[in-house]
Amino acid sequence: MKARGLGDVADKFTLGYVGSALTGHEQRTGMLVLPYLRPANGPHGVATIRFRCIADECVRDEHGNYLAPTCKENHRGHGKYLTIPGDQPRMFNTKALITGSSSIVITEGEFDAMAWESVGVPAIAYQGTSSWRDHFIPALLGFETVYIIADGDTPGIEAAEKLAASLPNSKVIVLGEGHDSNSFLHEFGAVALRERIGL
Repeated sequence: MKARGLGDVADKFTLGYVGSALTGHEQRTGMLVLPYLRPANGPHGVATIRFRCIADECVRDEHGNYLAPTCKENHRGHGKYLTIPGDQPRMFNTKALITGSSSIVITEGEFDAMAWESVGVPAIAYQGTSSWRDHFIPALLGFETVYIIADGDTPGIEAAEKLAASLPNSKVIVLGEGHDSNSFLHEFGAVALRERIGL
């Protein structure tokens, strides 16, 4: 998280690590834990959790340097994420929906929402281009502006444009070729990230 520039917000999201796993869940050993918190249940209410691979051979180069957020990680033969079997797609960081802000950011991916939160901008995330659900929309209609952050690749831009078609209060923000919110923050800094949405 420190290598991604997100060390300051890691505690806010109560991230964890699977040091040892229960029987039947051994494949999650050594993974980062991303809890989906439910603010209505108090500070420790958890709706679900996702797991993310952080194995050295996947996230570091041959010299031991972290690849992300500026280079693609190498998750060969397995996906970056695991979910609880049977779990349905959800919004990450729903606490941002009740901050009282007139605007909110939507990103594709939890780390990108954390990047915006680290610069003081309320942000939610969905889990990937195929995980957006129409029942998420009503929670966003009360905002003056919903900034949909498009990853700087064709699938990311297409997903953002499709989502914008269902949100009349939205604006699509493309961060540039090859950039997502976390890599943009890492390369250009907090002020530049905030400026992308006019702050």
